[in-house]
Amino acid sequence: MKHRRRIDLIPAAPDALPSTVKGRGTAWAIEHRFGETSHDQFDDGWGALDQLAELEVLPPQTQVIEETVKTILTANESPDINFDLSINPYRGCEHGCIYCFARPTHSYLNLSPGLDFETRIIAKHNAAERLEQALNHPRYQPKLLNIGSATDAYQPVERELRITRSVIEVLSRYRHPFSLVTKSSGVERDLDLLRPLAEQRGVAVYVSLTTLDPALARIMEPRAAAPHRRLRTIRSLAEAGIPVGVSISPMIPFINEPELERLLEAAAEAGAGSAFMVVLRLPWEVNPLFQRWLDDHFPDRAARVMARVREIHGGKDYNARFGTRQRGSGVWAELLQQRFDKACIRYGLGLQRRELDLSQFRRPSGQAAAGDRPASSTAAQNRPQQASLF
Repeated sequence: MKHRRRIDLIPAAPDALPSTVKGRGTAWAIEHRFGETSHDQFDDGWGALDQLAELEVLPPQTQVIEETVKTILTANESPDINFDLSINPYRGCEHGCIYCFARPTHSYLNLSPGLDFETRIIAKHNAAERLEQALNHPRYQPKLLNIGSATDAYQPVERELRITRSVIEVLSRYRHPFSLVTKSSGVERDLDLLRPLAEQRGVAVYVSLTTLDPALARIMEPRAAAPHRRLRTIRSLAEAGIPVGVSISPMIPFINEPELERLLEAAAEAGAGSAFMVVLRLPWEVNPLFQRWLDDHFPDRAARVMARVREIHGGKDYNARFGTRQRGSGVWAELLQQRFDKACIRYGLGLQRRELDLSQFRRPSGQAAAGDRPASSTAAQNRPQQASLF
């Protein structure tokens, strides 16, 4: 009988190692760009590499690490992102989306953007406390705020920790408008908080819907809600009177891109009122992780996918330049945008973000914000008219 062993971390050189494990986006604990050491595999003559390749790898367990943060609000200076401040209750994300542009942020923690990003989750347990301190500061003025820009605020650990809910409770008390993006059905738990905010133009929720194919979703976003469940979440939000939009991002050529029109149609039928789209982005360590995933799951079209990705990003695997990094450039990117725009018109989906009423902001004590009115949004002044949420 074959022995089963658990391998928690797979070294950086992946060639002779299992490439996938059930329930995870990647099995590769890729070394990050700030690492002081690197590792290479070496055949010692005893067949160690062959033995390692034959091991049956079990899914590594998720480890939650509590972090006491000094601040919880992060300022945005990017002109192509549609908010000024963001709150991320967690670092890392158990959903394990292989394409996630936020994976490289784990490098700053000396952790792998690969397996660590989805198995070592940093929970900011004092997020609500720090948020209340920030909102109660006499000089604080409300700005466009988003929850979940670099992590899913409703990933599985939220069911127990309830950090996101505590943050929303603070925002509710201060009547501070915010947007929220998620691919989890867990947001339905907080309908009791979101419904009254929606009545005051205080909230907008965006559900990420990348594919209608459950088999593709299972390998691309292994621990996120199934596609049919996300559509049900859109419907639940809409029926509760909460403005809900859909993000069909990222668009990956020849993987989920053929579904573009069907995604928008399904979202509109479920009750979504707006939509936005971002093309695939491969910053830093996401690039080798994604290409390894392509080779594992779509060897027949991996080269074709990457050729089109490079066409979108001006001959590179990724071009981080503001203004084009979200939409790409060139003929194919323009055709993709035309398809998106026409489908949105066909299905009655708006292209503009939901306008939130910042004038609703009040401190529980009754003290008005400095200047007696919301601060002007620097990001809003500089961003293009049809900027996406991300």
